[in-house]
Amino acid sequence: MDRAQKEKVVEELGQIFESSGVVVVAHYAGLTVAEMQDLRARAREAGGSVRVAKNRLAKIALEGKPCASMADLLTGMTVLTYSEDPVAAAKVAEGFAKDNKKFEILGGAMGGAALDRAGVEAVSKMPSREELIAQIVSCIGAPASNIAGAIGAPASNIAGILSTIIEKAEAA
Repeated sequence: MDRAQKEKVVEELGQIFESSGVVVVAHYAGLTVAEMQDLRARAREAGGSVRVAKNRLAKIALEGKPCASMADLLTGMTVLTYSEDPVAAAKVAEGFAKDNKKFEILGGAMGGAALDRAGVEAVSKMPSREELIAQIVSCIGAPASNIAGAIGAPASNIAGILSTIIEKAEAA
């Protein structure tokens, strides 16, 4: 890799570190090509990406970024899993780590906050952006359906009372 290519990689990694909601760093020694393809496919499905880069170039790209504190994690054979959604990459990495013992999560960063192994696990258990939106919509929609039910209830109650009165009148 010549200097121009290295500068391009550093620039791309810098963009990743700036624009990502979360970046997870893991060791991937011993994973097969098929397993790495599976990780990439899972990340793509969740709206994230996977990147293997030289640690030295990643450390250069981290300089001056909010998540620069995670530079200590970049040792050995590391892979970066990242996404704009602050939860997606952590969920993908946790799920993949459960299926593959060779994939060892070291930590990561969420915005300016450095995450250790437990921090990545905690982030992965949080609801995703889509799940939060669905919860908010259901909270907003619930009162409306309750109001519609309350408005419709008196009419059905009156109909029930009238039918009871008519039945009693016919029986008498």
